[in-house]
Amino acid sequence: MTTFDRLPARLRALPPVAVDVLVVGVVGMFTGPDAAVNEPEYRQADWLTWLLLAVSLLALLWRRRWPVPVAVVTGAACAGWALYGHIGELLNLPTIVALYTVAVQGDRRRTLWTGLAAALTSGVVALWVGKDVVNPQGLPVLEMLWPLVPLLLGEVVRTRRELLDEYAARAARAEADREREAARRVREERVRIARELHDVVAHTVTAMTVQAGVALETFDVRPDMARQAMRQVRDSGKGAVRELRATVTVLREPESEDDRVEPAQGIERLGELVDRFAGGGIELTLREEGASDGVPSVVGLAAYRIVQEALTNVVKHSRARHAAVSVVRQDGTLAVEVIDDGPPSPPPHEGGFGLVGMRERAAAAGGTIEFGPVPGGGFRVRAVLPAGLPTGENGE
Repeated sequence: MTTFDRLPARLRALPPVAVDVLVVGVVGMFTGPDAAVNEPEYRQADWLTWLLLAVSLLALLWRRRWPVPVAVVTGAACAGWALYGHIGELLNLPTIVALYTVAVQGDRRRTLWTGLAAALTSGVVALWVGKDVVNPQGLPVLEMLWPLVPLLLGEVVRTRRELLDEYAARAARAEADREREAARRVREERVRIARELHDVVAHTVTAMTVQAGVALETFDVRPDMARQAMRQVRDSGKGAVRELRATVTVLREPESEDDRVEPAQGIERLGELVDRFAGGGIELTLREEGASDGVPSVVGLAAYRIVQEALTNVVKHSRARHAAVSVVRQDGTLAVEVIDDGPPSPPPHEGGFGLVGMRERAAAAGGTIEFGPVPGGGFRVRAVLPAGLPTGENGE
């Protein structure tokens, strides 16, 4: 906090130049009468006294811009009064204001050097003038101490101002960090919801398209198979509605017990998922090894969605006749693999949402994923996710 900041609110509304003029007026109001009247046995005020006063007051107008030179000028005028034989209690007031400005607008090193120079100069002047202006013991202790008072006051004010500025900067940084964290969470939530909607809509529609194609092809020759396919379409649609409702429900607070979110998909429902994609000229097989009990829900959901995306790519892009899904839990990991025997072809576009979503889900579960063409034809997706210890392996 500077001298200007410490002034009342009405004065702070004034321009700095107007405030400086006001400060000069106040200093002159106290210093002028002291310069006009002197002790009878000392030199009385004359043209030199008033000249030194005018120089001191005019110098204060530039104290903000050149604080150290102004302190030198006012200090020289104060020393001139003493050496000229004019004694007064308030003649050093311009020097006090100048020294305070030096400290409040500078740094600690400048304050220390200024204090050392001012104290030594004041002591030398006091000894030069004689015992009348120093303490009774003849030592200029008090004369050496008074320049340090405004410097100390200015140092305290400047330190407090720096602390307040630092606190304000910390508060601003903390607020910015909170805003960035909130924005990051919003982005993550948007990505998560977008991923869920992509998985639910795109994959379910693909499965429904496959079953609808089977129904059309077998409608005349195998009515029973066509009816089974349409039942699968109906079940897929109902499942999609349930998953969409569960996804949308997390966007608001549940209003009643009826608004409870449906359980998340997991590896225990992989059989239903494979059945949705069955037909359409692709033979699907599912192999599961190891108990699925105790698998964290986030890992189970990631495995389910990865298989779902991989099977969608098989149906839409691979032109494969066979595809195998395997889920193996061993040594605290869950290995999920989907491989097909489609003809050699470029891999799916890696900038699409599907492969990006699989990467995100594997990373969110703390696992890894790799995918690419298989030598000789086909495409493979393999994810390794942490699954914890199966029930009974922890000694309980």
